[in-house]
Order: sequence, then structure tokens, then C-alpha cells
Amino acid sequence: QTRPKPSTGRVYLRGRVLRPDLTAQNLAHAPPSPAAATNDMAAALLLRGLRSSASRARPAFLSPASAPPPFASSLLHRLYSSAAASAASPPASALGGVTDPARIRNVAVIAHVDHGKTTLMDRLLRQCGADIPHERAMDNISLERERGITISSKVTSVSWKENELNMVDTPGHADFGGEVERVVGMVEGAVLVVDAGEGPLAQTKFVLSKALKYGLRPILLLNKVDRPSVSEETCNEVESLVFDLFANLGATEEQLDFPVLYASAKEGWASLKFTKCPPDSEKNMSPLLDSIVQHVRSPKADLEAPFQMLVSMMERDFYLGRILTGRVTSGVIRVGDKVHGLRITDEGVQKIEDGKVVKLMKKKGTSMAVIEAAGAGDIISMAGLSGPAIGHTVANPEVLTALPAVELDPPTISMTFGVNDSPLAGRDGTHVTGAKIGNRLMAEAETNLAINVLPGPLSESYEVQGRGELQLGILIENMRREGFELSVSPPRVMYKTERGERLEPIEEVTVEVDEEHIGFVLETLNNRKGELLDMGPVPGTTGRTRVFMTCPSRGLVGVKGVFNSFTRGTGFMHRAFQAYAKYRGPLGTVRKGVL
Repeated sequence: QTRPKPSTGRVYLRGRVLRPDLTAQNLAHAPPSPAAATNDMAAALLLRGLRSSASRARPAFLSPASAPPPFASSLLHRLYSSAAASAASPPASALGGVTDPARIRNVAVIAHVDHGKTTLMDRLLRQCGADIPHERAMDNISLERERGITISSKVTSVSWKENELNMVDTPGHADFGGEVERVVGMVEGAVLVVDAGEGPLAQTKFVLSKALKYGLRPILLLNKVDRPSVSEETCNEVESLVFDLFANLGATEEQLDFPVLYASAKEGWASLKFTKCPPDSEKNMSPLLDSIVQHVRSPKADLEAPFQMLVSMMERDFYLGRILTGRVTSGVIRVGDKVHGLRITDEGVQKIEDGKVVKLMKKKGTSMAVIEAAGAGDIISMAGLSGPAIGHTVANPEVLTALPAVELDPPTISMTFGVNDSPLAGRDGTHVTGAKIGNRLMAEAETNLAINVLPGPLSESYEVQGRGELQLGILIENMRREGFELSVSPPRVMYKTERGERLEPIEEVTVEVDEEHIGFVLETLNNRKGELLDMGPVPGTTGRTRVFMTCPSRGLVGVKGVFNSFTRGTGFMHRAFQAYAKYRGPLGTVRKGVL
């Protein structure tokens, strides 16, 4: 009964090991000790007999009468079951635990606010077998679930037909545009989700311009086609509007040839042809997943080059410290490898720190999986370095060149944060000193590149620069929930001076209201130095009008509350930063409200 033990390959005789250092493969070639020469010879002869009988045996032609002995059939069963298991395992492990770059697809889901990105991600995760604990599973911040918005970008991965799809869910509000800008450099493709009833809006233009700038080839997904107001003519009209938007943003011929899919993320299906309700057998997301595999190119990756990774996201863990997430640009990284952090400064490339990879992780579905190695083209998280931040490079020690950082749009609004010096100080929070407030703001600036923190005009005060009121309001609310007490100033617009000319930030505003409120909207925004670009009826509705205007950022401070009150919540107002332009002069008499 000499047999190789499956887990170790050591040779056993009647349950006792002959030689711990001897495996079934090198048994015949190992020099025997004098004491064990007889045992070794017997084991070698038995093993050789087993091998010859196994090579002569053919399972397909075995008859019950000529069945092999029980121990031989057991050995054959193990041999063939292990071969079948290795054939059925995904090809990702063919490169020593590193996923083959040809089977990787990196794709971002981009859209205007409330067009269905996070719901779509839920359905894709469920289609690929992930466990969804609740609706909008990607929104894991309490404020995101309360307000029903996405605040920060999230990365996850799913397996589909032997391919690894790394998916990035992005925010839709213009104030969180920095989250979109820093992740489009990680991916090769994008799914542009457009509401089939509303068409492309202000933020659609913003996120699409970023995707086209990085050379991505988007896939157009017309969502919410199951609504009663949506018809095939409506979808054709929206498709032509999106095509015009592509052309106006300077898309290439390849980008203009975008595939179009129709979907209802809420119902959980996608289709290559327009339909209001597909058959039950086709009510799934397979067409979208197949389109991603077909149209999104695999990453250009060199596994033989030294390891390099650009950090795109960062979070803190109580036990592991700083967790850096990014896309591996080249090479292979394994747990225990020595790495260092690099950053680009005015003087050149500067080393931040040396360290060792303590842990490698990858988000799979809604849970974090620990991995041993990762290769070029994959998106992973690592722990072990405490110095590098977003925009920095992590690389092998022999690499001394840093990867170029992502260019972000400039902040447009600033506020001054300081200590709470009111008579009610110390009643609510526990963190009340200027030093603690400053440390918290610096930590926020590290994880959110769209926010800048500078010393304020007074002692223990800080100037916080951001994209808009919503972004800074979310920061204030998070700090309040964490136990901070602070005082904040009214929002101020950040001006620029070029060639002696004063410039101010101009935003593109899209307003959708009932016809009876259109006069109020035009009068209010004209009083705030707004300029009308276009106006017309909303497709598929009656009595609704859509207005496109440009307006200075300073004129939009406080206007949302007045707008919601007058329209009784029936109107929509969306805004996105357009550019810095010539100062339009003082505003009319406006009531700016309070924060």
C-alpha cells in the first residue's frame, strides 16, 4: 500500500513515512541511507508498478470485468479529478497567481446625478453572483445612504466568463467632480449612463469630457426605458443629442462609433435593441457585461518590467494604517516585496519613504479579499507604507521615476474654518481646539484632492477651498458627526488675475421647471448676472421647460434654497463648473441667505 499523499507527495508504507525529505517524484533518484536501502528499493518497485499500470489504464475503455484493483482505481480517480480541477480553474492563476492582463477589463460608470449609476452597479454585482446586503450597496457612507447620492468613488471587481471586470462607481454631482477626474486615469473604458427621459444634462457633459480627454471609448447605456413616457422615438432623439455632445467635445472617429444599449437598472435587465419589457429568459445584464468584454480594450501591461503603481485612492485602517488603492502600471507585486514611495516636486522626483508590502487586497463584490500577488493592469489595495498619498507613485526600489499625477480642475469657492468661540462652546462636541480641527482638515485634504487647506487670516483658522457649497457642506456635516465644534465663514468665490484682467469662475446651469415658474427663474438668474444659452420643452412631457444658462459662481451662492421654495420642490437645478471668464460686474440686489 505504497502511495503518494496528495497534500505533500511524501511516500508512505502502511501509514508510516519512509523518508520525510523524499517525494514521489525524486524517489528513484535519491541516494538511500544504508538503514533504509531495503525499504526504499521496495517502495521504488511498488511505485514503478503503479505508474506502469496507470499508464496502461484507459478509463474510457475500462469494463467492469477488467476493473483495476481498489488502490489503483483510487489513484486514477485522484489523478483525473486533479486534472479536471486544474482545467476548470480560471486562467487567472496561470501566471503564478497573477491575473492575465488580456483577461482584465477596467471600466468606470459615469453619468449625471440620479441617472441610475449605483442601482446599475447593484444589478451587475448580483448578475455575477455577489451577495448584496441592501439596495445601493456601493454607497457605504452613512451620508450617502441618507441623501441618496454618491459622494466618493468606489472600486469593485466581478468575474464574467473567465474575465475580471474592475468596475468604478463615480459620483454625479459637479461638486464631487474631483472623484471622477482621479479615477478616469485608472480605466480603459466607461459606461455612460443617460436617462432616456431626460437626455444628457450638465454633469453628463462634464464627466464625458473627462472620459474623452483620457482617450476612453464610452459605451452608451440609455437607462429607465421602461418608463411610460419613453418611446423608441425618444431614445433616438436622446441618442442624437449624445452624438452631438460627443462631436462638440472633440471625440475621435473611434469614440463616435459608440455602441448603444437600452436598460432598466431598477428591473435588472439590459438589451441591445429597444424594448419596454424583454422576455423573462432575457431579463438580465448579460448584454451589458458582454459589451464591456467586447468593446473595452484590455490594459497595455508589461509584467516583466519593474513594479510601478499610481495611487488614486486612500483610506485609513485602525490596524493596517494607510491603505493605498491604485492601478498597477507595470510589473508584479507580491506580499513581502520591498517598495518605496515617490512624488514629483519642483526640484524633481523626491523619495518619500522605503517600506515593505504587508498586505495586498482586492475588492470582490461587496467584500475585500486578501491576495498574494497582483500584476500590471489590475486595480488593487496595499498596506505597509505610511507616507505616500493620492497622486504619488509606489514602485520597486530600483525605480527612480515617478508617474505623472492626475490634473484636477481648480477649486472655485473657499470658506474659513475656525474654533467655536461662541457663548455655547463646548456644549456639543469633544474636539474643540484649533489644532484638532487643523489635523482633521489636513487629513481630509490628503484623501480628497479637490479640497485645499491653507492657513487662515486669524490664528487657529484655516482657509478651505473646494468645488462648491455641497462639497464643503458634506465636510462640515461629517466633522460635526465626528464630534468637532467649529465656526465657518460665508462661502467666498476665488478670483484669478491674468494679464491684468480679473477672472471669475463661470458655471453651466441646467434648470427644468413647470411653465408657470419660468419667468421667476429667468428673472432670478439674470439678476445674478446669468446669460441665457438655450430654452425649450422637455421631451416626453407636457408643460415642462428646460433652460440652459451660464452664471457666475458667486451668483449661485444661496440660490438653491430660494429656487426650491418658489417651485415648491417641483423644479430641478443642476450646475457644473465651465471655465474662468471675465468678471461680469456687481450683482443686482440679491438675498444670499445664510449657511
